[in-house]
Amino acid sequence: MSSDNWKPSASISTLQERARLFGRVRQYFDEQEVMEVDTPMLSANATVDLHINSFVTSFLPMGGGKEQSCYLHTSPEFPMKRLLASGCGDIYSLGRVFRNGEAGGRHNPEFTMLEYYRLGMGQHQLMDDMTALLSSVAGFQEVGRVSYGAAFQKRLGLNPHTASHAELTALVKEHVDKDLDGLERNDCLDLLFSNMIEPELGISEVGDLNGVYVYDYPASMAALSRLHTNDRGEQVAARFELFVNGVELANGYHELTDAEEQQARFEAEQNKRKEQGLPVYPYDHQLVEGLKSGMPDCAGVAMGVDRLLMLMLNKKQIADVVAFDFFRA
Repeated sequence: MSSDNWKPSASISTLQERARLFGRVRQYFDEQEVMEVDTPMLSANATVDLHINSFVTSFLPMGGGKEQSCYLHTSPEFPMKRLLASGCGDIYSLGRVFRNGEAGGRHNPEFTMLEYYRLGMGQHQLMDDMTALLSSVAGFQEVGRVSYGAAFQKRLGLNPHTASHAELTALVKEHVDKDLDGLERNDCLDLLFSNMIEPELGISEVGDLNGVYVYDYPASMAALSRLHTNDRGEQVAARFELFVNGVELANGYHELTDAEEQQARFEAEQNKRKEQGLPVYPYDHQLVEGLKSGMPDCAGVAMGVDRLLMLMLNKKQIADVVAFDFFRA
């Protein structure tokens, strides 16, 4: 029986639009004098993020020698920050990254990420820059910015920074699933946000790309961003996410430059992975050394380019915007 799986999962016209989008992105950064960089896809280190799993492979020296575990990168972030610490200036990367887990719908184990860093910017200046980029390449329009706390207050009637664990658990049972138990605080916040707030962000007519930025996330969700105090005196993470038609499109940080704090966060994430029975990956000690040497004040953002193209063309599956999705690879 014949099969059509040899054919691309996306139409040729979509792939032509994909190529044009890549060209427009590069043109924007060329005009801004932001340098494109290539970083290793294969590394001796991996992200230790609790929610991201890496592909693991082995380096086998020809002629004998010790086998070495290697990881396909989930983001070019760590080597890009080592370049920043070396004095390269503003940079961007447009290329493939790899995450082990879901395939289908909005996810593919390998996908295209745009990641870039601008020196001397904070999170709001980077939002301005991201709006300029997306407006120039995709007809995007920014329609609002809201703090994480204000979004929760408006939709659920409580302050996520000060609410008790019991209050958050009760809201999860009321609005998400009454049978969910044993959730940590951040799990509750994530479930409430993804189910009750995210689907309503940046909703627009078909063909329009209207975006809403959510900023000042809880300090417990700082990841690789620095902390600061908001206008209510609460310690929050200086990071943002961009949502278009209820879809998360980008994640940006006012980047952490403190080497000791970065190492402590890496080790804390490793401990969380161990507690949950997940593989514990080695973190990037070379990044910590780079931060010790002094990384400039900067902000950085990562965006899924496949998702952007899906939104631009009103496609529902990531397979519709890549040449060959995972099931045809």
